[in-house]
Amino acid sequence: MKKPIAALGVMLLLIAALTQSVWAFSDTKGHPNEAKIAELQKLGILSGDPKTDTFDPNGSLTYAAGISMIVNGLGLNLDGINFIKEPKVTDSFPNMKDDAWYANAFIIAAMNGLDIPRDTKASAVMTREQFAHHLMQALLKKGDYAFIDLYVVLKDEAEVNPDYMGSVQRLLVSGIAKLDDTQRFEPKAAITRGDAAGWLYDTIRFVATHEPIEPPVDQQPFPLSDLTLSAKAVSADVNEVTVSAQAPNPGYGIRIASIAFDGDQAVVYVEPIYPEKGKMYPQVITQVKAVTYVSSAYKAVLGGQGAGTGSSSGSSAGGSAGIIGSDGDTQRD
Repeated sequence: MKKPIAALGVMLLLIAALTQSVWAFSDTKGHPNEAKIAELQKLGILSGDPKTDTFDPNGSLTYAAGISMIVNGLGLNLDGINFIKEPKVTDSFPNMKDDAWYANAFIIAAMNGLDIPRDTKASAVMTREQFAHHLMQALLKKGDYAFIDLYVVLKDEAEVNPDYMGSVQRLLVSGIAKLDDTQRFEPKAAITRGDAAGWLYDTIRFVATHEPIEPPVDQQPFPLSDLTLSAKAVSADVNEVTVSAQAPNPGYGIRIASIAFDGDQAVVYVEPIYPEKGKMYPQVITQVKAVTYVSSAYKAVLGGQGAGTGSSSGSSAGGSAGIIGSDGDTQRD
């Protein structure tokens, strides 16, 4: 599917020529990432000290600032996530404050699978390997991208946390991060705010200029939830069977994939209808349903997701089941 219009606007701005502007912080002149910092500031992704109009590019990056940068820069959000109660940052990070400026960013990061340690403190300084890992996790939330099958040799490889090595390698082969002149990554060193901004800018540009790999439909996660089945008699011999589900947006639908007969049960299998490529849909939970008809001699039950392993409303089943409906009527409410 195409990226949302708002996200495309951000990407187009980032791809535009990097120019010095009135948006530049007063203390970033001459920094290697000066222009990138200015562009991120212009987009509202970065903020500094409003009193002094400074960014402190050579200062150490805290977890509060780093996670906020990543969440804002890559547009992570809570769309499509349902909550029983309003989430609080202290649910996931007890050392943080629910009313703090960074709270929402950490809630979003946790819900999007960024594996930030539970005991993290907002004021803790992020290392280069930590920022690399969380940044790559956020990038992969945007899609499954192909990376060059190349292993970059680091002189200080033994110092890298093995859990972070995959992220570090991807950032290096994609050109987002680079080794120093001695081929060291310095994984345990604090990442500076300026370097973090440069990595973030190049990550956003990577997303803008690379198409994610879409797995075959039969390998994609099942996108529908809360499947339910109901049946009602339409005559003495036939029941109308309806399967309902919740879809992430109105572009999805559902259809009957097959019906298998097991004793006195008619096992109904369903499969999703995917959104039409090239179209954009509002990200609102939508009810979808499919209808078929089954002989009243059988009790309709919901099978697994997909086509199932039984017979799929073929002629051998039709003789005993009566009206069963192969595809049924698919509706999007």
